[in-house]
Amino acid sequence: MDSRESREGDVIRRRRECLKCERRFTSYERIDEIPYMVIKKDGRREPFDRQKVLAGLARACEKRPVPTTKLEAIVTAVEKYVQESRDRERSTQKIGELIMRRLKDLDKVAYVRFASVYLEFKDVTEFMTELKSLVKGAPPPRRKRDADGVSA
Repeated sequence: MDSRESREGDVIRRRRECLKCERRFTSYERIDEIPYMVIKKDGRREPFDRQKVLAGLARACEKRPVPTTKLEAIVTAVEKYVQESRDRERSTQKIGELIMRRLKDLDKVAYVRFASVYLEFKDVTEFMTELKSLVKGAPPPRRKRDADGVSA
């Protein structure tokens, strides 16, 4: 007979009528959503938290010229990746690798900051190895040109 959403939008109130006895009754329907989960390195599972991913990216990009819209795009890509899982869960290892690939293209310093926390370097040697591989894959530095357009 009638359907209405609650003010919060999380419940639908339906007014119904029995076709046999013509009695009226009300039912309340709530979406019972199974959360998307992430599997931590130690095997624990916890719900995917978009804000947690965004906060980690924001820390990595602190004082860097990275627009918030770019960070939002990375988080959206991660969220989509998690939602596309048939089992409704993904490992944080795979999520971290996706984030690092995106950060590497976006800002090398932010990438190193994120990688230093995510990869849990045991010592400076591991950190330096990662830096060297990053520098090897980087394009050569641009040369400054003088007023006549000649490379310095």
